Amino acid sequence: MAGEAQALMPVEQALEALLRQAQAAPITGVETISIEEAAGRILSEPLRATLDLPPWPNSAMDGYAVCTADLEGQPLSVCQKIFAGTQPKPLEAGRCARIFTGAPMPEGADSVEMQENVELLDDGRVRFIEPIRAGQHVRPQGGEARAGDEVLAAGVRLGPIELGLAASLGAAQLRVSRKIRVALLSTGDELVDPGESLRPGQIYNSNRVLLRHWLHRLGCEVIDAGIVRDDAEQVRQCLAGLADVDLILSTGGVSVGEADFLGQVLREEGELTLWKLAIKPGKPLTCGSYRGVAVIGLPGNPASTLVTFGLLARPYLLRRMGVTEVTPLSIQVPAGFSWTKPGKRREYLRARLESGRAVLYANQSSSILRSAAWADGLVEVREHSQLSEGDLVSFISFTELLG
Repeated sequence: MAGEAQALMPVEQALEALLRQAQAAPITGVETISIEEAAGRILSEPLRATLDLPPWPNSAMDGYAVCTADLEGQPLSVCQKIFAGTQPKPLEAGRCARIFTGAPMPEGADSVEMQENVELLDDGRVRFIEPIRAGQHVRPQGGEARAGDEVLAAGVRLGPIELGLAASLGAAQLRVSRKIRVALLSTGDELVDPGESLRPGQIYNSNRVLLRHWLHRLGCEVIDAGIVRDDAEQVRQCLAGLADVDLILSTGGVSVGEADFLGQVLREEGELTLWKLAIKPGKPLTCGSYRGVAVIGLPGNPASTLVTFGLLARPYLLRRMGVTEVTPLSIQVPAGFSWTKPGKRREYLRARLESGRAVLYANQSSSILRSAAWADGLVEVREHSQLSEGDLVSFISFTELLG
């Protein structure tokens, strides 16, 4: 057992190797799509501003636009009202303009005073109560971006905020990397699709549903290769029939010994680059290639599938799509548990946050997917570590991993 433990690859080393492989095989195809279709896609080239943003100086407040040089303590009469979406007239000397948030500044005005700081006189004139400085409450032209500025870098994953920014520049179409094509297969005599009748010894295939939806959320094109029985020849035939894909992603059939059909086929007809990791759950992860196509074989237990896909396969996919920062964000939170038995593998425990502390699901078995449905994310426990309640631990939220 000691020799086996020493042979396990550390998580960081495995991730580093996967990212190197991803970097060496980037998705090079590019397509132009509408901004309405671009959620979750990867920007293939920098997005540059085609105009100043904002395109003209505008008011940051509801109030009164003035020229500060005209303010000598005397009330000013109002010469016009300026609403957002209208073109103002030049400001008349010695007068002010009623202006609303987002409205263009009139020529000749250099400041805005908020309406709360003025006194309206009976004759309609306005008295300014507080001192006013030039530029006050004015959003300058180009204050957010100048025409030609790079506002989004290539490799950015387009979410609601990025798409909103693109829309503010008038971008109706965006250049994005083509979707990475992932062939998804499950191996196991025991697996049955939901909706079918269970026979003795069979279980429903949850991993394929979990991964298919997760892959779609990452912007992948999924080719469903179905369920492959525990037979090396069937695995070989299935792999050989997968054409024009960028990655073969499987679950099950990667354990040590007689059931290691995927590893067996890769050794015979491809390349095996990673095998057995110092991670729990998820030790029997297999990575390699089959006839030039990358292969990632995830463990069959649902929690193992979730952990290894989230921490290893997800970053690999994002890096191949051109994303620079692929490591999920973790935060430090106090442990709401103690950990007295240090292990030889890095452990990722399903946990939820209660009153700011990470509390563990009672059953951390790799076969229990319900633990993840109950949890908010994963707590990382380092190798050879002991923890007391209140010690800080790294917590990765499922919101971060799934998005």
